[in-house]
Amino acid sequence: MSKLSRLRVLILALSAFALPALAQPDTDGRFTIAVIPDTQNYTDHTHQKVAGFPFDARDQLMQQMRFIADNAVSRGGDIVFATAVGDVWQHPTIDVDPDHAGRGFSARPLPAGSSMEDWSRRVREIEIPAAVEAYRLLDGVLPFSVVPGNHDYDAQWWEQSWPRDMTAPEGDLRRLGMIHIGGLTAFTEAFGPASPFFANRPWYIASHDGGADSAQIFEAGGYRFLHIGLQMAPSDMSLKWAETVIHAHAGLPTLITTHDFLDKTGERRAHPVVDIHALDPFDNSAQGVWDKLIDRNPQIFMVLSGHHNGQSFRTDRNRTGGAVYQLLSDYQDRKQSVIDTGLSPDKAVALGDGWMRLMTFDMGGPVPTVRVRTYSTHYGRYASETPRYAEWYKPNEQPQLSDAEFLAQDEFTIPLEDFRSRFGAEATALSAAR
Repeated sequence: MSKLSRLRVLILALSAFALPALAQPDTDGRFTIAVIPDTQNYTDHTHQKVAGFPFDARDQLMQQMRFIADNAVSRGGDIVFATAVGDVWQHPTIDVDPDHAGRGFSARPLPAGSSMEDWSRRVREIEIPAAVEAYRLLDGVLPFSVVPGNHDYDAQWWEQSWPRDMTAPEGDLRRLGMIHIGGLTAFTEAFGPASPFFANRPWYIASHDGGADSAQIFEAGGYRFLHIGLQMAPSDMSLKWAETVIHAHAGLPTLITTHDFLDKTGERRAHPVVDIHALDPFDNSAQGVWDKLIDRNPQIFMVLSGHHNGQSFRTDRNRTGGAVYQLLSDYQDRKQSVIDTGLSPDKAVALGDGWMRLMTFDMGGPVPTVRVRTYSTHYGRYASETPRYAEWYKPNEQPQLSDAEFLAQDEFTIPLEDFRSRFGAEATALSAAR
């Protein structure tokens, strides 16, 4: 369904209070949210044994999902919710989607010898099934969200109307111009509201644009939380839909997940060759999402994103003075697990090495906190437990930082200083309503 299609709101529950009680961890106010970073390198059809790769990269994605499922509240753990920041698979299935073609956009021809038909077949036969198989491990185990990143769109193309920067160094992608995206048929087939993952789930409460935008409810630590997943560079219609859902669930602490929001310097700035707003005024930049949705809705206290290789964190105040904590989590360019097979660093391709974010909330104290840690399901340990962590990853991600500063970006604690004043009364009312 096109982003320009008529606003379609599917609110499956008009009030959070009408939902049945959801499973909560039997702890003293502690629970964990798992953040699944960009996974397209795991599902990439060129990164599997059948294509001559040393191992099936999709196994690292399966490890991540199995870890989340095994540590879910329903199985005795403390993970109450999982959210994926997008780029589930790697490649497009068409050259350009009909909507953008009808508006005058046109992709550059593929290089000689390349066939979109062949790539599309591999995406539908290998990449998408690998992703769906992995998410089946979460199905029925805990509430979760998946948003589309630029790689999940039906079409991702080099827009020939955008001028190439031939002054950029050799190998710099700016010499190729600007990437545009369009069409979400494949994504909404896999992760739309009618999919087996979300159909008839009481915690999946609303969707828009075929499921490219969606909303979920989960309970933990004495609170009922609202989560909204937004497609990449969401249109004004997507943002208005999200605001409608927020208003229908007034007072709930709200988290937003969207693919592109922070870069690795902590700025709300697009990648220089994936600036969707620059190509199409109907698509909002990260700053536009802040201005039109986050800043004006004080229920939103956290924003999660991926897309930019690395990690960053910032806090800003919304227009009413409430803190909004924003986190980038993207480990897709990490390739130590491939180097471990004997390939040299210059020949090893990036996968992600199983790294993901675990955010543990502690609501028991006078000031709630969130402990943010980075864990690899491939290596079976946290960043702080990995002696060569900075040596492996800092040069490619944040070379200007010291080793200690680099590690501190992956393990830190956020004090939610104004959480009680913003949401305490609502939690009491919700508890009484059950």
